[in-house]
Amino acid sequence: MPKKLIQPSTREYIREARQMKDFSFFDLLHGYLYARFPYFYIAMGTGQHPLAKRLAPLLAWIGSFIVKKAGKSASGSAVKFEDTYHGKVVPLQAARQLVSVHEPVDLPNLEYIVPYAKARDIILKNPDHIAVMDCPCRTAREHHCLPLDVCLVVGEPFASFVVEHNPQKARMITSEEAQAIIKAEDERGHVHHAFFKDAMLGRFYAICNCCTCCCAAIQSQRKGTPMLASSGYVAQIDANLCAACGNCVETCLFDALTLNDVASVDAERCMGCGVCLGQCPAGAIALTRMESKGVPLEIENLMQAAAR
Repeated sequence: MPKKLIQPSTREYIREARQMKDFSFFDLLHGYLYARFPYFYIAMGTGQHPLAKRLAPLLAWIGSFIVKKAGKSASGSAVKFEDTYHGKVVPLQAARQLVSVHEPVDLPNLEYIVPYAKARDIILKNPDHIAVMDCPCRTAREHHCLPLDVCLVVGEPFASFVVEHNPQKARMITSEEAQAIIKAEDERGHVHHAFFKDAMLGRFYAICNCCTCCCAAIQSQRKGTPMLASSGYVAQIDANLCAACGNCVETCLFDALTLNDVASVDAERCMGCGVCLGQCPAGAIALTRMESKGVPLEIENLMQAAAR
């Protein structure tokens, strides 16, 4: 391919991939195709594309091949598909922090934050370079949620990559604009996920704002495929303040809330997203830390700890 046909962000992606010891040519190709054609990739993967049913056997083989090529984790355990593409639930404030970083970040091997075998680094180059793109999960659905432009890609080479290759559906935005998108999605009752992918240089690269009707990750989670890690928090109801309005029950994307005389939380189901907080007119809900749910992805605390 002539050099002039290769976008600058593609060259940067290839350069960084070549510097990674365990990043194979297959990983590089997989990452390129995923980021270059996200709408086709997600539509096929979720079965929404017209060709998906016809190509189902081939897609199943490709999926098993991806898992096979992923090999084993550092501990020697087999890597599962969800280990190569997964998200960490982040409450509103933590999500806003991720798009408010103004210095490079190098936080590798965060297995205590993201409890998966692979893809658990936060390495942000030019973290103030943020792109918003139309959500591939939403665009794949015939009857989708609005607005579409809610997926945030953070840092380089990823932000420039999606804009250069999908200029009709992606654009660069400021930190303030990204924070406004996150806040508006929170008010709509949508959950924020920090996404990691093995083929995306094993890093955090995006914040998705997700709904149950469109989001492939939430649907997989509800079906028993653990693609999402808890925020590290659970919702807690103050029974003295609860007005039993039921707003939180209707809002919860993980079916963790029920209503009798007052609302109650199933701590096992609760992912600690905090969306119910903004839907409670009585202010009866708060997030509380639960050690068994893991450590929160709070970038400011992580950076301070790394600097000590």
